[in-house]
Parts: sequence; structure tokens; C-alpha cells
Amino acid sequence: MEEEKKMRILILEDERQLAKAVRDAFTDRGFEAIVVATVGDGIKQLENLKMVDIIWLDHYLLGAENGLDFVVQLKNHSSWKNIPIFVVSNNATTTNIRSYIQLGVTNYYTKADYDISQIINDIKYALAQKASAQA
Repeated sequence: MEEEKKMRILILEDERQLAKAVRDAFTDRGFEAIVVATVGDGIKQLENLKMVDIIWLDHYLLGAENGLDFVVQLKNHSSWKNIPIFVVSNNATTTNIRSYIQLGVTNYYTKADYDISQIINDIKYALAQKASAQA
């Protein structure tokens, strides 16, 4: 019997405790979860990995660049521009949300308004939709 390929999620999150909780939640659900805290490390991971299925992105990250900078770099790269991006942040200014949506992120969540299980369910749904569209 062929082993099912694990979905790979790249998690960009600067809060260590939250990053660990998110990683553990995805790992428990059968994902391969990679956690980084800076835009540069996120880009390095994308360059080194053959495939990332989905991205969990916080607006605030360590270093000078933020989540918007990361999305701009992704959308300008032919291999990465179609990876679904779920922004999960406490920075829910209308301007930021509008900017992320205009850049084409899949969804934007305010951390305080959603629990991790809801977001993971939405991510799994998005991956299923993507898989059925490619079938």
C-alpha cells in the first residue's frame, strides 16, 4: 500500500509559544510543519524544500521585514505564487487586511477571533479544494 504524502506547512510566526502550539497542532493532524520567525528564513526554507503546500503567516515577524514583505516576495516568484497563504495575526487594521487581500492571500484571521482548530479546518478544506481542482 502506498504511503500518503504528508502535507507540508511553512509557519512564519515570531511568538515562540504560539509557533510551538501551531506546529504541534499541525503535526498532530499529520502535517510536516516547519517553523521560522523571519522573512529571510521563510524564503530560505522555500528555496531548500521541493514543495510547500500551505503557509501560515503572522504579520509581525522578527527582523526588519513583516508578513506583507514576505507575501510580495512570494507573489513575484513563479514557483511560489500559487501557494495558499493564511495570515493569522493580531494586527487587524483595515489597511493591512486590504493589502493582504489585494496581494492574493487565501484568508486573513485575527488571532483573538479564531481558535487554531477552526483555522486548521479551513486550511484542510483549502488543500482539499486545491487537490480536487488538480485532479
